[in-house]
Amino acid sequence: MPKGSNVPVPATALRVELGWRSGPGVPDADASALLLAAGKVRSDGDFVFYNQPAHSSGAVRHEGKRTAAGSVTDTLSVDLARVESGIERIVLAASADGGTFGQVPGLYVEVTDAASGQVVARFDSPGATVETAFLLGEFYRRQGVWKFRAVGQGYGSGLEGLATDFGITVDEPQRPAPPVTARPVSAAPPVTMPPPAAPTVNSPPPATAPALPPAPPAAPPAAPVRLSKVTLTKAAPSVSLAKQGGTSGSLRVNLNWQVRKQFPGWGGRRGAGQGDLDLDLCALYELTDGRKGVVQALGNAFGSLRRPPYIHLDGDDRTGAVASGENLTVNLDHKRDFRRILVFVTIYEGAASFADLHATVTLQPQHGAPIDFSLDECTVPSTVCALALITHTGGDLVVQREARYLVPERGVSPQRTVDRAYGWGMNWTPGRK
Repeated sequence: MPKGSNVPVPATALRVELGWRSGPGVPDADASALLLAAGKVRSDGDFVFYNQPAHSSGAVRHEGKRTAAGSVTDTLSVDLARVESGIERIVLAASADGGTFGQVPGLYVEVTDAASGQVVARFDSPGATVETAFLLGEFYRRQGVWKFRAVGQGYGSGLEGLATDFGITVDEPQRPAPPVTARPVSAAPPVTMPPPAAPTVNSPPPATAPALPPAPPAAPPAAPVRLSKVTLTKAAPSVSLAKQGGTSGSLRVNLNWQVRKQFPGWGGRRGAGQGDLDLDLCALYELTDGRKGVVQALGNAFGSLRRPPYIHLDGDDRTGAVASGENLTVNLDHKRDFRRILVFVTIYEGAASFADLHATVTLQPQHGAPIDFSLDECTVPSTVCALALITHTGGDLVVQREARYLVPERGVSPQRTVDRAYGWGMNWTPGRK
């Protein structure tokens, strides 16, 4: 589509993909959406992005980022049938992290029908230079029909500037007050005051104003939107949870994935159908009192948040969607009870290895910035991957990106393989789910 053109789109479930080519010196980019009424958001809840991944109506959801074969995609799902009547436009935006869009090659936005996979619109955005945010396109209603327009408008003020232009309240870091300079006070001559007047005899008491009822307490202002996030890379693989504000509450670990093609050897164990991929998110833990164990779906070892090990596996998913996917929660209120936690993933069935599996890991503290990273391409016949190691260091929990594919020896389970690689020293017995 050329810039400024429009095309009708079906009022149904759509997939919006922001994509670009990766490489040395190429900054990361993030997709977002703003649901607008009369040109502005109605509240900060109308902003969908990595820190606020779902709209309350269910109409727009941020699905996550994937890397494959030298390209990166960040995806939104949009269900136009669920858009509230007051919403007139859905703006699709992108923001660059660590550079400008002039350094991002092959930038495009593509809209496909989620059910059939058919492309209904695509806009390749040319000519970017110093912009750090872009309005790539928008859905809008016209006489009861939804259309998509290619926009291509750049911003030099990044995601914060773009968001505030549409009415979003952004959380800004507190700045210290300017210092006050003391000035000497010159001595002033004493002032002679006249004595107070004597009270008048039999004067009536002063009138007392009637007491007013106390004013009702003001509603607390809504918390502003936080735009901060942390992406772990090979060059910067670790981060402190305390420095990100994640000192209490819960830490949610999400794994989502996508399989783009199938290989000989698909089918896995137990006669699974082709492409019927089942990954299991797991965690090895070691507590400060010396207890060790594993949280996993095998053997129904789902753990607990209220008692040791203070880790809980939410369920078992086969879709890889970020909205569900594989989720594991850590109770940060008991962070002093942890010595170390190793989060890993195994292939239970559906594939012979992680080859061509494109996955993203997101760790979302309840009171801090999200931490995410993508898995590297798998080039070995691996059925188990160590994702992240969380260690208790100096009263803080430090998250280390592992992204390490392991190859089990013949007859050795994936769990025992990751145990040996990280020296957990546990005894293993066969299990099923």
